[in-house]
Amino acid sequence: MVTDLYRYQFDKGIPADEVGATLILSLLGAEALHGAAQTRLDAAHTFDPKARAVTIDAGTPVGRDLNRLFIGFVTREFGPDAVRVTRRPMPPPRARARRTEPVTA
Repeated sequence: MVTDLYRYQFDKGIPADEVGATLILSLLGAEALHGAAQTRLDAAHTFDPKARAVTIDAGTPVGRDLNRLFIGFVTREFGPDAVRVTRRPMPPPRARARRTEPVTA
């Protein structure tokens, strides 16, 4: 399974604390849709205030909704030209090698 990661990069004129607050607002919206526990389990994200970057994993329904909420909020708050979004596939973790046990009767 390949998971999509969305990376949001903000212009230097956008305060990092406001980006962080918008991410929290988006998480609250995801909680309203999916519940707090499911959001905590499935809304994988990172926020790097120094780089003014947010990354959200869209590999689950919760992650996809978090992405929709976040991009909607940031474009309304900061304008569509204040953020660049890149989407990249994330390869799945390497499958563990299966050990086969001999069947004995």
